[in-house]
Order: sequence, then C-alpha cells, then structure tokens
Amino acid sequence: MNEIVQRIKALREIADISADDLANELKFDPAEYAEWEEGKKEFPMGSLVEIATHFKVDISEILTGNSAKLSKYCLTRAGEAPMVNRRPMHTYWNLGFNFHGKKAEPFLVETSAKTADEPIALNNHPGQEFDYVLEGKLLVSIGGREVTLGPGDSIYYDSTEMHGMKAAGKDNVRFLAFVF
Repeated sequence: MNEIVQRIKALREIADISADDLANELKFDPAEYAEWEEGKKEFPMGSLVEIATHFKVDISEILTGNSAKLSKYCLTRAGEAPMVNRRPMHTYWNLGFNFHGKKAEPFLVETSAKTADEPIALNNHPGQEFDYVLEGKLLVSIGGREVTLGPGDSIYYDSTEMHGMKAAGKDNVRFLAFVF
C-alpha cells in the first residue's frame, strides 16, 4: 500500500496539483482522500482507476510501478496474472495488466469466507462495474439494497452508488469484476 501511495504522490507532484485539488477534481471527499494518502485507509480499487485515468497512466503503473506496453492484445495465462493484495477480505488478480489504453479494468477477485460474519465495507467511485460470480455465493450491497449472487449470476451497476460485497456462505467466492 505504501508503494501505491508513493506513486500517486509522485504523479501529483509531477502534475503540480495538491491532494485537496485532486480530491476535489475527482469528486472525492478531501478528508477521506487525505486518509488514503496518509496510509490510514486503503484506496478503493475504483478510486485507483479514476486516479490512473486522471493522470493518463494505466492502473498497472500505480499498482506495480511498471508501464503497460501491449496494444494489440494481452494474453494472461492461468496463474500468471499479477496479484494485488489490498485488503484482507479480497484478493485481486489484474487480468489485463499489460494492455496499454484499457477502457475497463478486468480483475479476478477472491473474497474470503471469513467476511461472511463481518459488515460489508462500502465505497463508491465514478464509473460502472460488472461482476460475474464463478464460485461461491456473493452478497452485494448497492445503494442500500442487498442481493445474493451465485455461480453464473452477474450484476452491472453504477459505481457512484455506495457499494460493497462479501461472502454469503461458508466458502470463498471467486468472481470476475470489470471496472469501467
């Protein structure tokens, strides 16, 4: 997380923009953004996508420090996607990590069954999301409404709404998440 924070601060400094100004431009709460940059809270994945878009860099640069280079296609073999461990309850694998100029961020996400007994951590960010459940049951909260998804179920939503998800059973959940 510290490396991600340092990369974002470097992008801000290069662009000569303050943390408050960036937060305001991206319609983030400035106090919450300050907590992200101070490492007190983790950046939501959707907010990282917005920051990358604002600075015209690929999310891969923020997450890994490496530039995406491919423009025709990016083949990601099973087990070869870079892992993004950001929160104990979710593990992300970036499925399009090396494709330059993506219009969406595709992730394989695993959510621990341990989250079933915890409250859903909510966040919001500009854009839209699409989630498709591969294994397990996923409880999704969007704008105060909750739905449970099983294998083969999907949901597409406005990610400016407060949203979050957690396992809805005793098994881990694996799903595809696309952030637009």
